[in-house]
This record gives sequence, C-alpha cells and structure tokens, in this order.
Amino acid sequence: MATPDFILNLREKVGNQQLFLPTATAIILRPVPAGAPLWEVPSVLLARRADNGKWAPIAGIMEPGEEAAAAAVREVKEEVGLDAKAEALIGVGTVGPVTYSNGDECIFADTCIRLSVPDGAEPTVSDEENTDAGWFPISQLPQSVDRRTRLCIADAAAQMKHPQGFRPRMGYVKRV
Repeated sequence: MATPDFILNLREKVGNQQLFLPTATAIILRPVPAGAPLWEVPSVLLARRADNGKWAPIAGIMEPGEEAAAAAVREVKEEVGLDAKAEALIGVGTVGPVTYSNGDECIFADTCIRLSVPDGAEPTVSDEENTDAGWFPISQLPQSVDRRTRLCIADAAAQMKHPQGFRPRMGYVKRV
C-alpha cells in the first residue's frame, strides 16, 4: 500500500518536516517441525523492499485509531497475502530518524508483534512495496537484515520457545 492519505494530508501542511508516526512490525516465525534434526531452527518470513532492496519483516504505519496488533495483521494481508494471527508482544521502541529520497523525514514509534500463519502458508507479493518474499532460517538471515530486526527476530524465537519467562523489549537496544 502506498503512503496513507492522512500522511499525505499532513505533508501538504508541514512539508518535509520530521513526523513522529506509529508503526507495527510483524515477526512471523515458522516453528521447527516435529521430528526435525536437533540443529533445526525456526524460519522467519521476510520481504525484499522495493525502495532499497533490503530484506525486512512486514511492517507499516498504523492508521489513526488502529491497534498495533490489527495493523500488523492488516499489513501482512496487504503485503504478502497471508491471513495472520497476533500471538505476542515482542517489544516497543523508536526507529529512525529516516530521511526518504524525496526529503521527507520520520521517526517511528514501533510496536513489534509475533504473528502466526496457517501451516504451509506461502507468501505472495501483493503490493508495490516489496519485490520478493520468503522464509529464512533465523540462523541464516540475509546480510541486509538490520540490527533492530535481528533483535526482534531473536526475541520472537525466545518468546515462542519460553512464553512464560519472556519479557517484551522496551527500546530496541541490547539488554543489560
């Protein structure tokens, strides 16, 4: 989906000035199948962004009044055509500042959520935001995956394996 109308309307008033926007990031893990070798790890769904060619999880700007979990589910449906279910809060933090090629600046208040999709579900690129999508073992992520995303993927895997002891991340920084 292209830039939401409410942001286009804001941009008409403030130009390229920095905006502080809420976003939702969807970390979708495919669990290790029963009977798999001990060294097998979960896979994560990533999409190759059309704007910069980097692999990243599905993410997007929340609509006014939209809950983060609903935004994550909506973005997954819009971007890769999958029906997803929100499973757990992974963390919150800021992303940016980001300056786009047109000069627009943003800082994002992000909510990262682990989602699930039906067994065997395969992504299909469904909009112009991405050029490809696929599953990657969490131990062999593409080099273009950034540090924040790696933290979120690791946290999502930890939460999936040990849900009772998991604490969501407050800020996308290394835990101490």
